[in-house]
Parts: sequence; C-alpha cells; structure tokens
Amino acid sequence: MILRLPSLLVLATVLVFGGCQKTEVTTYRVPKEKEPEMPAASGSRAMAGGASTPTADGSMASTPVATAEGNGLVWTAPSQWKAQPAGAMRKGSYTITGPGDATADLSITAFPSSVGGELANINRWRGQVDLPPINDGELERAVTRVEHNGLKFGIVDLGGGGAAPKRILGAWAPFAGGTWFFKIIGPDALVISQKSAFTEFIATVKPASPPHAHP
Repeated sequence: MILRLPSLLVLATVLVFGGCQKTEVTTYRVPKEKEPEMPAASGSRAMAGGASTPTADGSMASTPVATAEGNGLVWTAPSQWKAQPAGAMRKGSYTITGPGDATADLSITAFPSSVGGELANINRWRGQVDLPPINDGELERAVTRVEHNGLKFGIVDLGGGGAAPKRILGAWAPFAGGTWFFKIIGPDALVISQKSAFTEFIATVKPASPPHAHP
C-alpha cells in the first residue's frame, strides 16, 4: 500500500488541477439587423404603374395610370419616362435616361399619416444627396407650395455637391389620411433637365375617384 501512494497522489493532483482550468469562452459578432423600411399605407394594395402612351411630339401621355384600388391617386406621366414594375413599396416607378447612359429613378410611394412630418422627410431626402439638415425656421424657404386638382403639394429641389453630384426633385401631398410622395433622384444634370416635365407631371396628379356630390 505504501508503494502505491505516490501514484495516487499524482492522480489526485492531475484531477485537482484539471478541474481548476478555465473554460475557454468563444464570442460571436452578430451583424446588426437591417432597419425595416416604412410600411405602405394600410388598406391599399400596390399595383404596377402602367406604361405611358407615347405621343408623336414627346409631350405628356394621354392615359392616367391608376396605382391603387379604392381611394388612390392617378396621374399622367411624360412619354419619355419608362414605366417599371411598381413593387411592394411603390405605387409607381419610372426610369429616366439621359446622355452618356445616365439614369434617374422616379418613385411614387404612399405611407400612413405624415410619416414624421415635412421637416423630417425633407431632411431625409437632403441626406440622400449629401446636404446638411435644415431647421424649422428654414422650412418655408425650402418648400414651394402649389395646389392641383384639390391636392395641396409641397415641392423641393435639392442639389447636392461633390465630384458627381446627385439631385432630388421631390413632391408630397396629403391624401385620404396618408401622404403620397413623388421623387426623382439621379445625376444633377439629368434631374435638372426633367424639372419642367416633373412640374407638369405633378399638375396631372388627382384622386382616382371624384368626390361624391351631396344632394
């Protein structure tokens, strides 16, 4: 028995020290989830914007494009704007092309309520063309107010800077408890060339169904 003690002590020492070893901790970096996009206006199902009808002189097409079932808006798009599938987030979508394969995107969206208000939406657009935000006191100087077909629009022209500046022509109008947005974004020169067409386009936007007449 005396001769077996060293072996037993060695075994006990191994067990004691083995039990005291620290457990290795492995850490994992979880990527940040993408912030979800704002939902489309409730109660309306998006439909693809139909293609515009070309005209011989390149003027406005003659057929309005219905974009939502029920109480939606319709418009008449310039014939040179190429209609694209609207998708889940858009009521309408167009591609605008220019010299040197330049392209701009026109999107039409609708969201519940005011989606944070005019100032927040303008500053979001300004950030997309690398412009600093504005404050409440600068809001009215930045917005042009017009009214067409019973709709009250705010319109902004936001030109960015840098070596390859982008520009936004944007408009919005409250309608049926929500807000509709119309926005062109693309290379500065191409978007500037569409300013007249955009102004004419906004003037064609109207409710899909006229208000009911009261007896």
